[in-house]
Amino acid sequence: MTRKPDLLIKMTNLVKLNIYKPVNTSIKDKFGPCGIFCEKCFAFSDGTIKQNSISLENALGNFGIYAERFSELLHEPAFYEYPNFKRLLHYFTTVECRGCRKETCKLFENCMVRNCHKIKGVDFCFQCSEFPCSDTGFDEHLNKRFIQINLRIRKIGIEKYYNEVKDKPRY
Repeated sequence: MTRKPDLLIKMTNLVKLNIYKPVNTSIKDKFGPCGIFCEKCFAFSDGTIKQNSISLENALGNFGIYAERFSELLHEPAFYEYPNFKRLLHYFTTVECRGCRKETCKLFENCMVRNCHKIKGVDFCFQCSEFPCSDTGFDEHLNKRFIQINLRIRKIGIEKYYNEVKDKPRY
């Protein structure tokens, strides 16, 4: 009699417990294993923030010259802040993160979820028998959010969760 590899046994048990359901790969790849929606992150290279920033930067063109004039003509101090806005907008156009499933997280240096999910052989943290754990490396705010997200995904499934959040702002 041949013995199933340990990972296959774990996955079979998770399926029986209704904790693990096979996940649509194209949807799964839009999320980090922690459940955070990478596609809506400002650092995501193919995300809406980057695309909109590129469009806005192109539409503004050489607006900096006019911003100085408008601050005086309109007596509007907000236009003095244009150089800072332009710097931030340009930053958003240059970010190149491909998402936590494809590379190491570029936002949270202490994140331990990416390596952990590979070791545990799960797509999302909620599928792990140790969830919720304290070994994420997240700060208190992000850890709380991470737990809420994973509980929601476990309750309704990733496809429904994706439909819930895909048109909402991340921040």
